[in-house]
Amino acid sequence: MKRVDDFRLKLGKDELVPIMIGGMGVDISTAELALEAARLGGIGHISDAMVHDVSDRRFDTSFVKEKTKFYKYNINNSDKTNIKFNLEHLAEATRMHVGKTMEAKQGKGMIFVNCMEKLTMNAPKETLKVRLEAALDAGIDGITLSAGLHLGSFGLMAGHPRFREAKLGIIVSSLRALQLFLRKNAKLDRLPDYVVVEGPLAGGHLGFGDDWAEYDLQTIITEIHQWLQAEKLDIPLIAAGGIFTGSDAVSFLEHGASGVQVATRFTVTKECGLPDSVKQEYFKASEDDIEVNHISPTGYPMRMLKNTPAIGDGIRPGCESYGYLLDGNGNCAYITSYNREVALHPDAKKISVMDKTCLCTHMRNFNCWTCGQTTYRLKDTTRKLADGSYQILSAEHVFHDYQFSTDNQIALPEQAA
Repeated sequence: MKRVDDFRLKLGKDELVPIMIGGMGVDISTAELALEAARLGGIGHISDAMVHDVSDRRFDTSFVKEKTKFYKYNINNSDKTNIKFNLEHLAEATRMHVGKTMEAKQGKGMIFVNCMEKLTMNAPKETLKVRLEAALDAGIDGITLSAGLHLGSFGLMAGHPRFREAKLGIIVSSLRALQLFLRKNAKLDRLPDYVVVEGPLAGGHLGFGDDWAEYDLQTIITEIHQWLQAEKLDIPLIAAGGIFTGSDAVSFLEHGASGVQVATRFTVTKECGLPDSVKQEYFKASEDDIEVNHISPTGYPMRMLKNTPAIGDGIRPGCESYGYLLDGNGNCAYITSYNREVALHPDAKKISVMDKTCLCTHMRNFNCWTCGQTTYRLKDTTRKLADGSYQILSAEHVFHDYQFSTDNQIALPEQAA
């Protein structure tokens, strides 16, 4: 039987182990996790979501504190129109996070940054341009464009000296989305270096509606692969969403994909940024504990554990400190829902907001437990300890299990001391 290691992902002149660890923000896909993927010959992602906070925690900067202090006067004001990001600070934080990660890179693999278009930051075009160019400045190997169609994102980078050097890719969930992207960017004469095809079983935000269960990842990949062949476009496809074993990965590699993107099994590794207590929640989860809801202010459906603390929490919007989801007019769907509940319960000391959540604050505090549909299977990948908890894995162990396993087998870790 074939193994993942029998295949290679070719990106230009580079040949890599065809395993990409997905980009999970906020600092869930840590630099340490990405560095392990690169050391082992694959591709790791860091995320630029809430990069100011990531920089503060990692490098003792004070970007969030300074922004909070600057806009402190507006904390109790429901109008967030004037809450803007300092673009110089945004560039500095991005360069620091990306640059320090790249300085530490070893091995033959690569490190990419996941860049979400839905982080509109009250100035969608301006802030996105800064994030993209600062990552290129800092020497990132590649950029994966996510959470949006990104029809103008290539154009924002076109003037950068590394625009044709760095690996640039986009996440899509349909052939139509890819066709729109290619059509919009045709005049730049710059194809994406890879396309991540994300299916309905992925974690976090989904590129589908409430009918997500009616779709199938292999069907989507086959459709896109056949179209690319007909158009004589040589763009590697990366299959993503619900790929739980090395054998799952091989199946996609034999049927149109050049690589796989995986994330769920890496959420319970020691290199992952989630607190250990949250990793135990992932291990304990049953299939019934997983839901797709609409509490994200982005408008995209989102998959998470039902007991995630972010659901129903009525925390005050934290836009003065964060505000990453403010649109170009200073609006956020959570602010609207929060203000509605405050108006309905003027005397309440604590309110509950069920239809939306303050995604910035809860992701920053690891209280939004997004997950893939296969999370309930994580308990089968490790050992249960004497105290009833589950043994945390290493990223190397999980990576190698994907790389070398056969016959849908999962290698358990050595028993912890």
